[in-house]
Amino acid sequence: MFSIIQAAGWPIWPLVACSVLALALVIERFFSLKTEKIAPPKLLAEAMTVSRTGVPAPDVVSQLEQNSVLGQVLASGFRALNVNPRISEEDLRSMLEGAGRQAAHKLERYLAALATIASAAPLLGLLGTVIGMIEIFGSQAGAGSAGGSVGGNPAQLAQGISIALYNTAFGLMVAIPALIFWRYFRAQVDGYLLTMELASEQFVRHLNTLRK
Repeated sequence: MFSIIQAAGWPIWPLVACSVLALALVIERFFSLKTEKIAPPKLLAEAMTVSRTGVPAPDVVSQLEQNSVLGQVLASGFRALNVNPRISEEDLRSMLEGAGRQAAHKLERYLAALATIASAAPLLGLLGTVIGMIEIFGSQAGAGSAGGSVGGNPAQLAQGISIALYNTAFGLMVAIPALIFWRYFRAQVDGYLLTMELASEQFVRHLNTLRK
């Protein structure tokens, strides 16, 4: 592998850095976007059960907030009622919407960076290809001016071709998985956001029954 990197020349190093960064982002998102950390299936029902007769105690609300991202959204509704038991439905809905926007920002973290890598990697590979072609033409021009040979310098010619082809291939090898994982995480986040939106709507109706 190291011999391939050496043969590809210095233009491949930005692609190596992109591949390492993309791998780190993919691993981080896999661990951060687990269902139990975002929207546990039974959390809404449990939150509605413990608040059937009134707003739960602050320690219960804090425990709910630390449970997951959805728990943070639901806890914001409880906190709004604790601050103002006569809060209007519109203000209550606004509180949950604000918490939902913060949750969406947290879920979408690093996705833009992964999309940027997927877009930039082919361009970096193309840059390496262009540099390789420049070396090829440079070897031809140098050989022609020195002795009038049309064959050029074989070693420099081979090096230029290696730089061109290796960088093109490596750029695609980085971009294609990055694009696939970006689309996968994007669809996963959209699904979570829909789940949280529906849960928040149901939770607002439940909180309206607790308002004094």
